[in-house]
Amino acid sequence: MTRIELSVTGQAPPERADAARNRRKILDAAARLVAEQGPQAVTMNAVAHAAGMGVGTVYRRFGDVSQLLFALLDDAEQRFQESFLTGPPPLGPGAPAAERLRAFLHALADRIIDQIAIMSMAEAASPGARYRSGVYGATYAHVAMLLREAKPGSDPAVTAHLLLGPFVPSLFEHLTVERKVTPERIKSGIDELLRGL
Repeated sequence: MTRIELSVTGQAPPERADAARNRRKILDAAARLVAEQGPQAVTMNAVAHAAGMGVGTVYRRFGDVSQLLFALLDDAEQRFQESFLTGPPPLGPGAPAAERLRAFLHALADRIIDQIAIMSMAEAASPGARYRSGVYGATYAHVAMLLREAKPGSDPAVTAHLLLGPFVPSLFEHLTVERKVTPERIKSGIDELLRGL
């Protein structure tokens, strides 16, 4: 399987050296704001000020806050992608497709829970951006491939979207923060969904 290159912010590599430096400065400034004040502190003006550049540069580079937040998630996403494309089984290749799908959805749940605050901000800033992101495209393609292998004759093109539907930060925040549901219980629920397939 070939690696799916992510382009969360819609920027195609390679980029000029000065553009790469600006991108890094903006992302570092945004990461500092998140670490010090939480993701709600990430505004285009605040990031521009923290990065020591004009707000127009930040807007030209990222477009809006949701794209900037998705870019912050990109590094972790690339590590996650590496684990399911080339890592050890059952998340990586070598295990039966049904086992890989279960491991993938469990790992995806852990990832959302670990980064729920910033993911929630990105989702709230632009609710539909999730489906246009490179992250969702890679996740969807992987789940559809595993469904195709695990259930020949099924409709993985639609089923993959429906299976991924609950994997949104707002639901995970509701479950873990408001309802005090443990990650273990969430994973048991995922297993129930998979048994229904």
